[in-house]
Amino acid sequence: MIAYLHGFNSSPASGKARQLGEHMAAIGRAADYYCPALPNSPREAIALIETELVPRRPGPVTLVGSSLGGFYATYLAEKHGWKAVLVNPAVHAHILMRGALGPQKNWHSGETWQFTAAHLAELAALDVPTITQPERYLLLTQSGDEVIDYRDAVAYYAGATQIIEDGGNHGFTGFERHFQTILDF
Repeated sequence: MIAYLHGFNSSPASGKARQLGEHMAAIGRAADYYCPALPNSPREAIALIETELVPRRPGPVTLVGSSLGGFYATYLAEKHGWKAVLVNPAVHAHILMRGALGPQKNWHSGETWQFTAAHLAELAALDVPTITQPERYLLLTQSGDEVIDYRDAVAYYAGATQIIEDGGNHGFTGFERHFQTILDF
């Protein structure tokens, strides 16, 4: 099972989510792909993912998390022993996202909502101070990320397999080049 977890104010309609889903369908594995629309509440997002994925196991689960989805993937990988592919992930999101407090708008749905201190508290409750088994993680990051300093992820996921590309952006330019790497992981 490959589960794609989108980032903040994003959705299953994001470019990476659609690309990966289309690739899984093209190789005959559409049934092995899961990409939920995550609620704005971090607590509710984790509950939704666990409700859908825990009963679907016994097979292996690989989470592919982008930005805030990478933060969620790290929490879930630590809790359930799953593998996680992290694409320009948010590290310590409760700290990183303090500046996002206030009105928000989903890039795809247009939904407006308020990001509050309660959301930050939910993120803090999910924070993993240090990963315990680096071999369960694959980091994909680009130095040109204009939202998150890629060096934070490089340091946090020390010991994990890391693919660090010069340039790029927060959306991770050329994500499709890594599909086979993700599937092989």
